[in-house]
Amino acid sequence: MKAILCHAFGPIDTLRYEDTDDPLCGPGQVLIEVMAAGVNFPDALLVRGEYQSKPPLPFIPGSEVAGFVKALGVGVQGLSVGDRVAAFCGTGGYATQAVVPASHVFPLPAQVPFTTAAGMVVTYGTSYHALKDRAQLCSGERLLVLGAAGGVGLAAVELGKHLGATVVAAASTPAKLAIATAHGADDVLDYSTVDLRTELKRRFAKGIDVVVDPVGGDFSEAALRSLAWAGRYLVVGFTAGRIPAIPSNLLLLKSAALLGVLWGATLKADPIQQAANLQILFSLVANGSLTPFIESVQPLSEAPTVLTRLMSRQVTGKIVLSMSA
Repeated sequence: MKAILCHAFGPIDTLRYEDTDDPLCGPGQVLIEVMAAGVNFPDALLVRGEYQSKPPLPFIPGSEVAGFVKALGVGVQGLSVGDRVAAFCGTGGYATQAVVPASHVFPLPAQVPFTTAAGMVVTYGTSYHALKDRAQLCSGERLLVLGAAGGVGLAAVELGKHLGATVVAAASTPAKLAIATAHGADDVLDYSTVDLRTELKRRFAKGIDVVVDPVGGDFSEAALRSLAWAGRYLVVGFTAGRIPAIPSNLLLLKSAALLGVLWGATLKADPIQQAANLQILFSLVANGSLTPFIESVQPLSEAPTVLTRLMSRQVTGKIVLSMSA
């Protein structure tokens, strides 16, 4: 099969597009003929050896795929060869075939294109879990999304609006904010031109009920200080590169909650609930209620270029790799 291989942790441009052995499907596993694979920030961190875990070398990056069931391992039930599916694989997705635990494989409605599904498993799975399961976001609450034009951020904007929140999108350029507005943001903040804390205090005197933060870095404390009484702060990631020091006294004074969101680990711990969440998300895409933004679809061989763009924060929404492009 064709795949993107990482032979040593380091620069993204050391990745190689090459032939490798087809994967074997063991008990409890599903072999997927991959049609599309989503590109995510942790994929690049894994390649560079900067993620919290390191897979054995060599490995194939790529955590989310969509395609057809090619074979079923012993003991797998509820799926058939030829079924359309999406899946979370952790690694192994940047390839024409991937083996995935059956609990991480999700039936895909015919109305949802493979390229759309492959671009939403991680981002929409993460954001829906964050807003619904962790923060228990209620209709009418105020939601602030940092990095609102990235994969997780834009999903949180769209899902927050779907759940009835007033959505405030924060990003670094007018173009990114325009995309957030198109996906449901009620208000926008360009934190490259205004002081985030001052502007939030001026516009939202009653505070923000829920913050989604996939960015970290310099804006986290300002967003935390904007929380309303009993607010919830969702720690999703650190695309800015720096893990912020959180002043815990602010949580005490506002009776606020700091909530970690690591969706891949949650899927392993509670696969039934997270599979149900994804089925809801796919049905919302199928009926037109959600419209995930795919910036572009690129050939598998372009994965190193796409990851480089992603790490330099040049991507809005998601880029998807197609095995047929």
